[in-house]
Amino acid sequence: PEIKEQIFIPFFTTKDEGTGIGLSLSKQIMLKMGGDVLLYTTKEKLTLFIVTLSY
Repeated sequence: PEIKEQIFIPFFTTKDEGTGIGLSLSKQIMLKMGGDVLLYTTKEKLTLFIVTLSY
């Protein structure tokens, strides 16, 4: 599978160092607060993380 399909899975990482917990934890926190963290890749190959939070 592509990396973008796995990045929110706890402990997934592509690096030699680190835990791979950051994006997963961020998404879980945002979901509990009524928001979300989304990944979007443009046709120009730009990668965007969109953080939403309802108020």
